Amino acid sequence: MAPFPGSGLAKGLAVTLRTMTKKTVTAQYPDVQPDLPPRSRGVIGLFEENCTVCMLCARECPDWCIYIDSHKETVPPAAPGGRERSRNVLDRFAIDFSLCMYCGICIEVCPFDALFWSPEFEYAETDIHELTHERDKLREWMWTVPAPPALDPAAEEPKEIAAARKTAEKLAAAQDRPDERQEEQP
Repeated sequence: MAPFPGSGLAKGLAVTLRTMTKKTVTAQYPDVQPDLPPRSRGVIGLFEENCTVCMLCARECPDWCIYIDSHKETVPPAAPGGRERSRNVLDRFAIDFSLCMYCGICIEVCPFDALFWSPEFEYAETDIHELTHERDKLREWMWTVPAPPALDPAAEEPKEIAAARKTAEKLAAAQDRPDERQEEQP
């Protein structure tokens, strides 16, 4: 059945009348902070201790807004007779938020969980050149990152935790058993 002429206009006017009769709500933003969703995207926080300077985040960034500088450092051998190792040391980690499009690719590709979304959104600057934030500022935002949501209680235990628990149980069982050789000796 074809709608009668003007039905679209009537529906539109009905929506307008319903909206006009509702009470307006004004957000008093500077005085009252908004209630953000728990995992909202604001800025990117850096957990420096996890960064291995693998450069994956900078390479995968479509805007090339991540700047990383590092140097190699020689680490002495862990055991006598071992060999020296070299490791990358982070000198500079900066993100230019005037270029960033907040896609989150850098966070997704980081294999060491060094980058996280922070809900902070008040980082406006008067000069566009000041929107390049160095690792000190990124570290400050790291502490505002909310805890991850709780795991589903019906989900199976992660393999890493199951393996660690199994190893710990074996060690505990070995310590509880008396050594048979010590019992045989007088």
